Amino acid sequence: MEYRRLGASGLKVPALSFGAGTFGGSGPLFSHWGTSDAEEARRLVDICLEAGVNLFDTADVYSNGASEEVLGEAIRGRRDQVLISTKTSLPMGDGPADYGSSRSRLIKAVEDALKRLGTDYIDLLQLHAFDAGTPVEEVLSTLDNLVQAGKLRYIGVSNFSGWQVMKSLATAEKHGWQRYVAHQVYYSLVGRDYEWELMPLGLDQGVGALVWSPLGWGRLTGKIRRGQPLPEGSRLHDTASFGPPVDDEHLYRVVDALDEVARETGKTVPQIAINWLLRRPTVSSVIIGARNEEQLRQNLGAVGWALTPEQVKKLDEASEVTAAYPYFPYRRQEGFARLNPPAV
Repeated sequence: MEYRRLGASGLKVPALSFGAGTFGGSGPLFSHWGTSDAEEARRLVDICLEAGVNLFDTADVYSNGASEEVLGEAIRGRRDQVLISTKTSLPMGDGPADYGSSRSRLIKAVEDALKRLGTDYIDLLQLHAFDAGTPVEEVLSTLDNLVQAGKLRYIGVSNFSGWQVMKSLATAEKHGWQRYVAHQVYYSLVGRDYEWELMPLGLDQGVGALVWSPLGWGRLTGKIRRGQPLPEGSRLHDTASFGPPVDDEHLYRVVDALDEVARETGKTVPQIAINWLLRRPTVSSVIIGARNEEQLRQNLGAVGWALTPEQVKKLDEASEVTAAYPYFPYRRQEGFARLNPPAV
């Protein structure tokens, strides 16, 4: 397994990490991801560690804390062998203190996560969404205090816009507080919006990307193709509305290119889609999920080999879309591009 620095920090993370959203799955969304109990989760963790995957990502909102609890059981007795990443800020209830990133909410959320995970520190805590109702200074000073107390090692964010990340980084620098070193983002061959602003920001500011849903919310599994109905067992039947939308023709164009590369390489469509991401700037780790051992072993096969430049170009061209303003002139017009060379 290849290990990479997480952004500008000293933390080394594996190129592939494991998403524990499939652990303890319940509810209309997470039950479709997976329902691994502690025993099955322990076996999946075993396989990950054997392959060198030692970073496990979860969140308090995943099945209302059950994912953290199952992960805690699965790593019991080997805490020193793993890195734990979890997230907070999204609602865990209907009360006024059950959501957000206020000082009281963050302190309680961290204490609750530590208890569910069965540990006394979290390697990486990420804010799951920007809280527009809490001053950035309150958020960052609280996170800094939690790092100083030894309850957190590193901090990051997820699903922030560029200005939200930059405002936070500037505030941290002004006060000498801990900086965000990671941004957990949606990025895939059918969702390249990350490249428009967040990737250049990450390059400039040393913020590493942890990629979620690298298979485009289940669309790049190799089971969805032009002229064929959605497979009966696809979770998209029930969860498509939860994820980023994708134009059908764009999806089929990308899948056609993936099929071509699959024939050339002998690799599966998911392996190719993940491998493509691993070569992109700022990507520190791609989070893979698996409902069972077979899926996990297939996804682990995305590393240890490389696409040719010609294959990368084929996938780039098939997946490219016109960026929104003001990004498109910097990507398409020579005068703008000369001032700001594209990151990719």
